[in-house]
Order: sequence, then C-alpha cells, then structure tokens
Amino acid sequence: MARPRSDSPPLFEFIDKPDFAFETKAISGGLWPCAGLDEAGRGPLAGPVVAAAVVLDPGNIPAGLDDSKRLTAAQREALFDEVLSKALGVAVASVSADSIDRSDIRKASLEAMRRALAGLPMTAKSALADGRDVPPGLSCTCRALVKGDQRSQSIAAASIVAKVTRDRMMSACGSNDNRYGFEVHMGYATARHRAAIVEHGASLRLHRISFAPFRD
Repeated sequence: MARPRSDSPPLFEFIDKPDFAFETKAISGGLWPCAGLDEAGRGPLAGPVVAAAVVLDPGNIPAGLDDSKRLTAAQREALFDEVLSKALGVAVASVSADSIDRSDIRKASLEAMRRALAGLPMTAKSALADGRDVPPGLSCTCRALVKGDQRSQSIAAASIVAKVTRDRMMSACGSNDNRYGFEVHMGYATARHRAAIVEHGASLRLHRISFAPFRD
C-alpha cells in the first residue's frame, strides 16, 4: 500500500550548497590555513588527472562556488578567474597517463592532490580532501569528505580550478591532434572517442593503456 503524500508545506527550504563550516572549525581550532583539495579526470580514457589546492580568503569568498559538475562551462570559467584573483593561495598539479598506467588511477589522484598541496605559496596547517581517502604523505592533518565539493567551499573551489585546468589541457591536445576530438569530450569514453580509437589506435603517452577498451 502506497504511503499517503503530505499536503503540508515544508518547514524550511533545504539548499544543498557548500559552505564554509569546516573551514571555520579549522580556524577556531588553530588549524589555519586550511586548504581544499580536489581532482578532475579520474574517469577519462586519455589525459592526466589534475588536482588543485585552494586556500580561500574567509573575508572574500567568491559567490556561487559549487561542485564543478553542477556548473556550466561558462560558470566554471567565471569562477575560475574569481578564485584565482580572490583566494589566498592556489596550486595545481597533474599526474600523466603514463604514470597512471604504471600505478592506478586512485593512487595517481591522491598523488596529484599531495603535489598540489605542496605547491601552495603558504604552508597549510590542515586540509579537506574530496572523497573517501586522505592522500598519503601530506605535510599537515587532513580530513576526507565524501561529496566534499558539495559540502565545503574550499573543496568546491579546488574542483573548479582542477576541472577548468584539465579541460584547457585537453583542448590543447585536441588542437595538436584533431583525430580524437579531445577538445569536445576531454578524453571521456564517448561514442566519438571510442570510434576514433578503433580507427586510429591509441595516442602514445596520452591514452591510458591500462584502461578499457585498450586492455581488450
């Protein structure tokens, strides 16, 4: 028997947007600067995995920060510029397709986050990382947050920086080699990309040979 639907209005509107609560707690605990860490490019068949580390200015946080996947390309580009101009510190790092093949994508993603944190212009006292895993080898304490880019503004900012940076890298790859359409699908396993792989084979040093369909 179906449950009856309530005709009562909700008591409040639930807004699923990232905020600065985790960072505020870090500040009160003496763990500032606190950096947000996130990556882009775990799933594609080609290209590097790119990570970003961002320390926001608590008094000058860009409006509209969110999980990069929930933003349009135009929104990401605009927020990318805002984060770079307003944040206290931003760093980006990548791990190549060759390195991903020699290791695995999970380890490569965590290594990219570690490198990004190490590249900040200041020494972070704490970090918030998107996902279930804390990157090994960090120089500070770190908390992993599942769906962190939808919960923490610092992680959301890092997700935007990582995504825009990687998209620009893949667009450049597409300009240098127009056989695969990297500038359109950014290396993801679209029908067009798979058809190009069948026709042209793998692009050395750019495709992840450890991924399907190359293993098949």
